[in-house]
Amino acid sequence: MRQEAWMQSGTCVAPGQFELVTRPMPQEAPEGWVLVDTAAVGICGTDYHIYEGKHPFLNYPRVIGHELSGHVARDAPGWTKGQLAVVNPYVSCGTCHACKRGKPNCCLSIAVLGVHRDGGMCARFAVPAANLYPADGLSPRQAAMVEFLAIGAHAVARSELGKNDVVLVTGAGPIGLGTAIFARLAGATVHLLDASAQRLAAAQTGFGFDDIFQPGRPLPAPDGYDVVFDATGNAKAIEAGFANVAHGGTYVLVSVVRDDIAFSDPEFHKREMRLIGSRNALKADFETVIAALRAGTIDTTALESEVLRLDALPARFPELVVNRDTIIKVIVDFSAEAAP
Repeated sequence: MRQEAWMQSGTCVAPGQFELVTRPMPQEAPEGWVLVDTAAVGICGTDYHIYEGKHPFLNYPRVIGHELSGHVARDAPGWTKGQLAVVNPYVSCGTCHACKRGKPNCCLSIAVLGVHRDGGMCARFAVPAANLYPADGLSPRQAAMVEFLAIGAHAVARSELGKNDVVLVTGAGPIGLGTAIFARLAGATVHLLDASAQRLAAAQTGFGFDDIFQPGRPLPAPDGYDVVFDATGNAKAIEAGFANVAHGGTYVLVSVVRDDIAFSDPEFHKREMRLIGSRNALKADFETVIAALRAGTIDTTALESEVLRLDALPARFPELVVNRDTIIKVIVDFSAEAAP
């Protein structure tokens, strides 16, 4: 008889309350699923919203963690024990209308790890085999950054922007920064707009985005932008962004808010504007990011703001929430070598 093992799980017990909760370590996975030993976990705006009680699709308590890399815990079809993998946290049904149309990222019954179901901020978790992608050539911490960058890559793919388009990304947090990076890789000229001088400075010094602006001053595209991406998570900013779209342009909403969004229909039609929602990412977007990281196109050291161990997280989490304007990406490293 196998002896039961236990693990600590980083859990938002209730809004404003983050704890390490002891839970059984899974020893078996459902058919078609794979057990993964966590290597690294990124903390993102979704996790901060969960802590603040602002996420629209969540019940408490919830083990957070959806930006994940891990080592396969046991040999499985197509996988070898110890192999490093990037985890796609979007668990889809495979049978609904969206899934049949090749859009599992917006599955009718999607269950995102760390949001709709418990995530990977723990020593071991299970995930469908199809949600694992080989991370050969990446470090565990790089592999944990793939998911949030894939959201930006997906938004850029959804926009169908053209080479030499002039683009505005509103919101220079991690998702906006990822969007800006992939828009630039696609050949666009990218401008960044954010209320935070610290975020803009980080985008400029770390990634060479020199066209940076704060609200309250005229933007240098008087006729509007070919594509505007919103990554603010702020309803007022989303509404204000309509005015920045050029005639014949495209507005891509990457962030999600609880609020209803209002806009002027005459202005919308006059510009023949395209309004696009961008949700999560597809396998192709993950592969785009993995290829870029392998090629060294993205400086992940500039993305990595701080590395923590799991046992340090409860004391630090409230501080991270308050100071997130100064942070790009905090990584929780599950390796024995992680800094105390």
